[in-house]
Amino acid sequence: MADNTGGDLLAESLLAQGVDTVFGIPGVQLDAAADALYARSDRIDFVCARNEQATTYMADGYARSTGDVGVAMVVPGPGVLNALSGVATGYSTNSPTLLIAGQIDSQAIGKGLGALHEIPDQTGILERVTKWTGTARTADEIPGLVTEAFRQLRSGRPRPVALEVPPDVLAATSSAAAATRVDFAPTTPDADAIRDAARLLAASRRPLIVVGGGVIAANATAALRDLAERLEAPVLMTENGRGALDARHRLAFDSLALRALRPDADLVLAVGTRFVSTFGTQVDTDGAPVILVNAEAADLEGPRAAAVRVHADAGLALEALAAEIGRPQRESRADELAAVRVWLDEQFADIAPQREYLGAIRSVLPEDGVFVSEFTQVGYAASACYPAYQPRTYIGPGYQGTLGYGFATALGVKAADPNRAVVSVNGDGGFSWTLQELSTMKRYGLGLVTVVFHDGFYGNVRRIQKNRYGARYFASDLTNPDYPALAGAFGIASATAHDPASLQGVLADAVTANEPILIDVPVGEFPSPWHLIHEGVPRPAPLPAGSHLVREGASA
Repeated sequence: MADNTGGDLLAESLLAQGVDTVFGIPGVQLDAAADALYARSDRIDFVCARNEQATTYMADGYARSTGDVGVAMVVPGPGVLNALSGVATGYSTNSPTLLIAGQIDSQAIGKGLGALHEIPDQTGILERVTKWTGTARTADEIPGLVTEAFRQLRSGRPRPVALEVPPDVLAATSSAAAATRVDFAPTTPDADAIRDAARLLAASRRPLIVVGGGVIAANATAALRDLAERLEAPVLMTENGRGALDARHRLAFDSLALRALRPDADLVLAVGTRFVSTFGTQVDTDGAPVILVNAEAADLEGPRAAAVRVHADAGLALEALAAEIGRPQRESRADELAAVRVWLDEQFADIAPQREYLGAIRSVLPEDGVFVSEFTQVGYAASACYPAYQPRTYIGPGYQGTLGYGFATALGVKAADPNRAVVSVNGDGGFSWTLQELSTMKRYGLGLVTVVFHDGFYGNVRRIQKNRYGARYFASDLTNPDYPALAGAFGIASATAHDPASLQGVLADAVTANEPILIDVPVGEFPSPWHLIHEGVPRPAPLPAGSHLVREGASA
């Protein structure tokens, strides 16, 4: 075959893996790769962002909303450093993303010569926030390294990987063949472990199932529903696990329900979840024994105590458990579960204002519409009680808690499927991180519905300063733009909503139009949700009624 450049080999190897979109920003170290993508622009879309930070967020949104690999490409040094926040978020949410990272010339790596964009040990930096990192030293190596990257992405626990490609390697020619496709290789459960777990499940009378993002990553939602119905076991979904079971299903619950269900539980099956609290301790099961199922061996060990540990893909494990236990006779738990739902409504009444806004959004989004959350007051509430009806329709930042990830991540979701309804919920604090990507939204015609709740503060920081530090406010106030004017500057439509009812009306029109739009929602102070999200946090005193609303014409 005719010689190709390393850039050609990279592009052809990505195509062989089914990649159809790359999010990135070109630069001098990536010229040969950019030229190769130009030659294949009929087969690979290139979405050019305005900041490298946004490229990996977009790749994350693409990956988590589709289950396919999201790809980002940036220059070395500052480009890689800017992109790391999206990589770290993907690491915490088990996102299958590939970062193609530029490098300095291969012969200069590690010599500290001060080459353009050089930073000390870029490879080592990437290794600390990825599952695997490889560096191509010759063009011949590129296909094999792409193959290994996708083998890592499609086996075990999905997490970001990175491939460094120096400019001289991308420009060099090679007669090597492009990579061949790597298929998924899920981890098969041990038969003895399945039998031990099934024996405990069959003997239990009041089991609980706790699920995380591993169930969604394994496309195991049907297997989960089948096992839960066989066991008459309520399913408690973590934030990453939202949508693993339709929120309207009789056995589907928010994770807060654990506090009501665990006193009478005699067994807990934890599948595809790290099963630790925010503070690094095992989830409190009130003494009920635990079966752990996870594709990540490390998540089966301490501080978790388990009666049985099953190292396996969530889907294969759930199917094997169902086959092993058959269809045991179970008494209905309808009355018990109905009482738990009443209890949950009583608890969530503490954040009624946020729930009203979430209800407005949920009523408008189609069943397969995607809600992309953010670390903002409505987003915090969503992590506890947003009702997702399908897998891959709720996207949050996981334990990384990345302020400002949401808008750019939602753009990646929309780029993956332009006809799918997507709503991005932001606060004025986080939105400022990537608001320049309004340019990207406009340029590529991404019909994302972007909602900005603004109160003029870093709301959570200000609440802490008010409640714990005697209202000694420090650097928690914001100077914001006129959001409709900002949208207009980019040629994007805008609207303003002052309450949940008006937001619902604006959203309904925006979802139907499927055009880029920014919705400005001025708000006041919302009640704290933290006692509902983190066990042990005391319940705060209620706020005055209506404090979350800003009247029309008033300033936030």
